[in-house]
Amino acid sequence: MGITTNMQFAGKLSVADLSDVPKGPRAETHRRTIKPGAIPQFVIRSCAVLMGLASVAALSLVGVLSFGFYRAAMLLGRVRPLRETYQFFSQAYDRFLARLGKEVLRDSRDIPALRVMVSLTLTAVPIFVIQLVLGKPRPLLVILFYFSLYGPRCQGSARMFSAKHLEAHRPQGYFSKRYEKIFGRYVEFFLGYLYGDLPELGRTVHVRLHHKENGGPDDTVATIGYDRTSRLHFFWYLSDNIWTTLGLVPYAYFKAIGDVKNQRRMLWGMTRYFLYFGAVFVYDWRIGIFFVLVPLLCMNLIMAITSWVQHAFCDSEHPEDYFVNTVTVVDEVNFMNEGYHLCHHHRSGLHWTEMPAHLERIRDKMRQSGSLVFRDLDFMELFIELTLLRRMDVLAEKLVPWESMNHEQRLALLANRTKPARTVSA
Repeated sequence: MGITTNMQFAGKLSVADLSDVPKGPRAETHRRTIKPGAIPQFVIRSCAVLMGLASVAALSLVGVLSFGFYRAAMLLGRVRPLRETYQFFSQAYDRFLARLGKEVLRDSRDIPALRVMVSLTLTAVPIFVIQLVLGKPRPLLVILFYFSLYGPRCQGSARMFSAKHLEAHRPQGYFSKRYEKIFGRYVEFFLGYLYGDLPELGRTVHVRLHHKENGGPDDTVATIGYDRTSRLHFFWYLSDNIWTTLGLVPYAYFKAIGDVKNQRRMLWGMTRYFLYFGAVFVYDWRIGIFFVLVPLLCMNLIMAITSWVQHAFCDSEHPEDYFVNTVTVVDEVNFMNEGYHLCHHHRSGLHWTEMPAHLERIRDKMRQSGSLVFRDLDFMELFIELTLLRRMDVLAEKLVPWESMNHEQRLALLANRTKPARTVSA
């Protein structure tokens, strides 16, 4: 298929690996031979495809429940007494978090992340503990667990993703010195287990690998070798992503470049998660499936979608230029300014509240590089329009060009920036 990625660490399978059959009289003899290493590669590829299919099934299940919760919430919101009661408690909760944030956080501007942490600690954690105590899986507890993790329209998962993402860039985490020893890196190293998010995928992989490579050809989640408008190409990308989700590809990356410190960090993170995974399955395999495996598969698909679209618009002539391949999306609901992804890559240590102002400072550089900016769009909507529905007309309308462009010119630009390109890894 002509797909070139950095997944060689996982042992990709190609047609040539399975049947290197030349033309000529010796073709029949050649057909009986199998290239050494083809069988292990076939097993790896088969496992990856099965995990890809399972990830789609898992997130589909969770998505149906999540959007069902959203519809129910919309209907209940029309009942005035219920709406006013919810607003009263929500405002009281916000006031409580504001006071708590000033006490426990290093920076009180991170109260939205604190809300994510407190909400999950008061819902998902006790539900999981109760289920472990009861033993046999209870359907109601499973539904409540998914609701507490993903929320209506999967907004809870998006907020958790942003909170963990920004925590990864804080050397000491969110909490002040007084609470750091107890709650240091609380999102990634504690709550992340519930989502199937391995320790060190944030602090080590995202910061030390992804931000080093900036979505370029040597990034283990690079998309430039794929057609970003192809559902089939995305499925192959999703299938390979399981080895990143499990930490194996990042571990191989650090080993290949001789980064012993981060290699050990990655190994320790994988070990902790695999012990957790195995312990729950030994305790009760049914609980393991619903409370551990399903979130892991959902995380695989969520990570794949996010990596796929955040660096979807590449330039084959400048594959390493993150100003070109990093997209910015501006939406009415932009939790912790996650959509300002180029600003984040340019100044990863900058506080998220300062991203909009930083975008204004780098506008000239963005214009020169041809950085793409979309309005009234979030990353999930971008994925749906770009890859699932392939409605380039919609994206062309939402594109904010740096100079006057008609509709056809916008379509041509998007087509050029999403086509697959062969690259040579450094």
